[in-house]
Amino acid sequence: MILLIHNNNQIYKVLDTNSNSVISFTSNSLTSLFFELAERFPHKKIIWCHKLLVTYINYVAIENISEASIKMISYESSTTNFINTSIGFVEQSLFVNINKSVKFPTWLMSSDVGLIQGKTLLLFKGLQKFKMSFQALLNYIAKIGIPKGLLCYSDPIFLKGNFPFVLKKQISEPEIFQFIKSNYKYRWVWLYQLNQLLYNKKIVFVSFFKSNFKPKVSILVNIPNLNVKRIEEKASISIDVLIPTLGREKYLKNVLLDLSKQTLKPTRVIIIEQQAVENSPSSLDFLDENWPFEIDHTLIHQLGVCNARNLALNKVSSDWVFFADDDICLNTDFLERSFKYIKAYKSKAVTLSCLLKGEKERINRIIQWSSFGSGCSIVNKKFLMSVKFDSALEFGYGEDSDFGMQLRNNGVDILYLPFVKMIHLKAPIGGFRKKIKKDWETEVIQPKPSPTVMLSKLKHATKEQLQGYKTNLFIKFYRNQTIKNPNKYFKVMRIAWDNSEFWARKLMKKKINEV
Repeated sequence: MILLIHNNNQIYKVLDTNSNSVISFTSNSLTSLFFELAERFPHKKIIWCHKLLVTYINYVAIENISEASIKMISYESSTTNFINTSIGFVEQSLFVNINKSVKFPTWLMSSDVGLIQGKTLLLFKGLQKFKMSFQALLNYIAKIGIPKGLLCYSDPIFLKGNFPFVLKKQISEPEIFQFIKSNYKYRWVWLYQLNQLLYNKKIVFVSFFKSNFKPKVSILVNIPNLNVKRIEEKASISIDVLIPTLGREKYLKNVLLDLSKQTLKPTRVIIIEQQAVENSPSSLDFLDENWPFEIDHTLIHQLGVCNARNLALNKVSSDWVFFADDDICLNTDFLERSFKYIKAYKSKAVTLSCLLKGEKERINRIIQWSSFGSGCSIVNKKFLMSVKFDSALEFGYGEDSDFGMQLRNNGVDILYLPFVKMIHLKAPIGGFRKKIKKDWETEVIQPKPSPTVMLSKLKHATKEQLQGYKTNLFIKFYRNQTIKNPNKYFKVMRIAWDNSEFWARKLMKKKINEV
């Protein structure tokens, strides 16, 4: 490993950690030295570290990091990132609300300590012409790299012991405008200004004006996917398939037939059948047929997919769980191909391509996913012991993304596999189509957004993300409603927002009391 030691933007020393020898260099800036080392040592891990943290580096953990060619990892010693929390005004994804106690997916990179492989860094050499600081460079690499297949993380394993905080400058307002202009649609530049004025009483037009003299940062990058290998010992892979079902007998049987033809067969299929009418019998008479896997069938008379999946999770005994819908079509090699990628990427959770018939997959590389598909994902059982679907979100929206966030807060990243496909038939019958009366339906002014959406935001969004979402919602919804007087519209929407927050907190409190 090559260790680049710096004092913020100043070069301090470069070491070969294997021989503990000093490496000479010709570059006179930290950024240019970074790329110089990448060219000289393309197959080595290049570690950067502030000189105050060198004695706290966990070399053993860093040495054991696998598949470094597709990863960029760092850790911020303090509580404040270089790109501050105001980025939440424009970015709604989970990547900016880091759980620092676990390995967590993010493009917010720190100059305190981190690593990237030399040949991977060279893919971003085009950024050198933009003359940015080392801290800015790291964040641009990750922000550009994630949608192109670079796996980026904050990981506390980099440092051990009672390490000190490193003080450094945060991004300037002109720099953050340039960052927004370079990485988001241009309307977000204006929304950022509006949100700063609304929530922080800050006028940032001068910084916006200065940023216009800087070029938009843009380069073409393609991160190669890892090669997948043939699975030698299929028998060593045990899989439970988890399927909640309601009124889709024909579709469910077809799913079982598809599973029975798999080249890598599941161990068990756990079916939670729901019947709306109390004491009604099962309608799944085909379960007694001769299937090449065990079927664990439970009939309940309580509706709700969160409840059904949680019941199924309590029955899991295999090493892996395939969360499946009851109206999908699978190719015969679906599970085997899935595990080829899981093994290659050493992944603990993946979401698979699940499209409607005739729909085209737009993603052409494996990437870090910002959600979770509760009907199209595979997760390692070990990480399902302390998570469950939130019953407060029952019959609402966001239970799957919430479940994904629980996994991430346990240190599990979720990858999206676009190359392993299933077809979602969207069955016109069955499912959860019965209208469920909500407690807030008696409100004169209905909550906006839905309280279940608000609940998810309150649980997982930063303050600025919630504020940015509110502004964007108010603007977008204006053209879809009948009140055209702006003052009256604003007053009504503020009441609708407050109602949503009230009911979301009530749902949250109800959930706590139930527990």
